[in-house]
Amino acid sequence: MSAGDWKDMYAAALEGDLARVRHHILDGVDPNYQHPEVMCTPLVACLVQGHDAVARYLLEHGASPHLRSDFDGLTPLEAARRHGRAELAVLLEARGAREAHRPFWRRWLPV
Repeated sequence: MSAGDWKDMYAAALEGDLARVRHHILDGVDPNYQHPEVMCTPLVACLVQGHDAVARYLLEHGASPHLRSDFDGLTPLEAARRHGRAELAVLLEARGAREAHRPFWRRWLPV
């Protein structure tokens, strides 16, 4: 278990508070963890909210560019594209991120 507080780091990622995110990462918080109450990754959350500096920091400190956020069903690349983070989409692709392939019929089902 880490000394940091994942929920506070997640809140900091949502708010764009890079200093707080940095504090928790340095305290050993896993940037790829998805808390069962939240079901979202800090990376996808900050991409959705438009906090580019936080997203870059998370990527530089172990956040996976491949990990799908369970809550919204988006990979970091999908979140970046959907929310107009073009520069970060390029960075994610450079790190090997790809969009998840889903069957074409899934878009018509309410699942």
